[in-house]
Order: sequence, then C-alpha cells, then structure tokens
Amino acid sequence: MATIEIYTTPTCPYCHAAKAMLNEKGADYTEITVLDPQLRDAMTERAKGRRTVPQIFIGATHVGGYDDMAALDRQGGLDPLLAQ
Repeated sequence: MATIEIYTTPTCPYCHAAKAMLNEKGADYTEITVLDPQLRDAMTERAKGRRTVPQIFIGATHVGGYDDMAALDRQGGLDPLLAQ
C-alpha cells in the first residue's frame, strides 16, 4: 500500500469526507492537522501554493483536495494509486 498523508483541520467537512472515503477503501493514512501556521506553510509549499484543506498526497503523487480525489475515484484511478 502507498503512503498516504492528508492535511486537515478539525472542522473541515471536506476533510471528513476525504477521510471517510479512505476509510471505506481500507487505506491507512497519516493525518496532519494544520492549525499550526508552520504546518500550514509546509503544506502550502508542498501543495505548490494551495492553501485549502484537505490536501492529499498518495506516495509521490499530490492528488489535491477531496473533489480531486473523488473525481480520480470515479475515473478508476484512485484504487491503482492506493495499491502502489
């Protein structure tokens, strides 16, 4: 299984939806809460300027946010990425 990191905030509904989708797929992930400004800055740099949460990384691939991950899943691309 690929290494999955998801940057979140506690009250973000898209973060909860993204985690629920990953849980449904049985994927283990590391959640990084970006309430600390340094962690948010690190996320923004890694996500090439995107400041919104969630930001999802699967292996070396920056998937983007929840909508991006859901679109990737509908296209059949998420499961192969998770299986890396």
